[in-house]
Amino acid sequence: MADYDVIVIGSGAGGLTAAVALAQAGKKVLVLEQHDRPGGWTHSFTLNGYRFSPGVHYIGDLQEGGGLRRIYDGLGVSGDLVFCELNPDGYDHIVVGDKQIDFPKGKENLIERLKSHFPHEAQGIDGYFTDLTNMIRGLRNIGRLNKPLEAAKGAGNVLKWLRATGADLINAHVSDPVLRGVLAGQSGDHGLPPSKVSAFMHAGITEHYLEGGYYPMGGAFTIPRAFVRALKRSGGQIRLGSRVKRMLIEERKVLGVELESGEEIRAGVVISNADPEVTFGKLIGRENLSAKLKRKLDGLTYSTSCLSLFFATDMDMRAAGLDSGNMWYYDHADVDKIYADGLTDALLREETPPGMFLTVTTLKDPSKMHTHGATAGHHTCESFAFVGHEAFEQWAHTRYGARPADYEAMKEDLAWRMVRGLEKRIPGLSKHIVYWSLGTPLSNEHYLNATRGNLYGIEKSPTQVGPLGFTARTEFEGLFLCGQSTTSHGVAGVTASGVEAAKAVLNCRTRDLLREGGGGMRLLSADSSTDMKRINGWAEEDEREI
Repeated sequence: MADYDVIVIGSGAGGLTAAVALAQAGKKVLVLEQHDRPGGWTHSFTLNGYRFSPGVHYIGDLQEGGGLRRIYDGLGVSGDLVFCELNPDGYDHIVVGDKQIDFPKGKENLIERLKSHFPHEAQGIDGYFTDLTNMIRGLRNIGRLNKPLEAAKGAGNVLKWLRATGADLINAHVSDPVLRGVLAGQSGDHGLPPSKVSAFMHAGITEHYLEGGYYPMGGAFTIPRAFVRALKRSGGQIRLGSRVKRMLIEERKVLGVELESGEEIRAGVVISNADPEVTFGKLIGRENLSAKLKRKLDGLTYSTSCLSLFFATDMDMRAAGLDSGNMWYYDHADVDKIYADGLTDALLREETPPGMFLTVTTLKDPSKMHTHGATAGHHTCESFAFVGHEAFEQWAHTRYGARPADYEAMKEDLAWRMVRGLEKRIPGLSKHIVYWSLGTPLSNEHYLNATRGNLYGIEKSPTQVGPLGFTARTEFEGLFLCGQSTTSHGVAGVTASGVEAAKAVLNCRTRDLLREGGGGMRLLSADSSTDMKRINGWAEEDEREI
């Protein structure tokens, strides 16, 4: 007799979305999470009184009619969410060498902005955005079986770019090396060099933010908190600190899971939000896979990893020229090389990282600004530099919390290099850092159970996306997948993957899962003082109290 209808392994954005959708459809659902707090990459943590959110820096598609907004509204979680809109005149600031280009909200505004900096590339800029829009529209239209002409036209736009990379798309239209670097400037959102990433993934990221970027007020954990509330309202359950050891399988059918504690829990459906290596390699075991799936698993490459520098500063960051938009710093225009090196241990040989991302979370979400006590006036910041897992392989088998002194010394050295890299752009920063902590690929592995510390699941190269990647269905009866290695990655992509998994379980359509009339999401401006006055009464909550 099954204990539950559905077990979801992992409480990342995909797992929680699937869990809520299925619980609302009347299924008895249990979510199992190995960490002491829910959310996967969308969790938050507090160090020294400062709150950090390692995986959420901005989210698009939340405007009326946006795809992610439709899911949040349709699952009834919007009423528990407030988002701050990043600077509409520059949600992303791309700095290539000494040239800074601010990406404004609205496609036409962005096109005009790029032309004002690169007038000699005006024609190429138009062509690039026309192709980019047609590709994304084509992908959406392919599924429209009720409109066969649009589907056929969509297929034409898609086939043309099927094997192409982001660099192919950029280089087809633009020859100015700096503009090429700028158009590749958001590559950190998929973590691959433009010459390796699928053209569709590159186009999809640019398109995702065209209507602006948003940050969850209170920090990333407010997203899983809203989903856990909705899960409980529908009778679903979540258990933290519950690591799954293996899946129970009989004749290619899933029967449930066994926890590390030895407890067995039965369910006719299991949804895994873990990556393919964890799901198939560890929880099922290679010996139980078909030859085809084993080959696929052995041939997979994972997206890059990173160094994550979490720090607090008593510097006036707005006076230093920063705002709610993200900073992308590149030392030179060969952004492709910077990301290619980011897949290796090249960073260990650099004086300072050649490519860095910086966000000041207290400027994105002024409700987080410290106004009292010892930390009054302090800003919290998160900065990232890309590095491959092999840089840390020699310590991979040491235990978290008891790693050797040379690992700690290495972290100290790398953190200092990152600070010096930022200081080139923000003079005097190092004297104003009051607290810092560095995360490495091994931290990602420990907290998020991410194979090789990957940020975005499997690498989104042309041979690993779409039907060539992983879908919600598997070769095992009752086993479904969601998460960064399926539909897409990032908060919106993974949330959509949770909807896909629930649809596959119930064999239904999207509109059967998303109810009408859910709403109540509030969107505020990160830079407006009136909006901020309204929210300064926002309660400080502990991310574990869900």
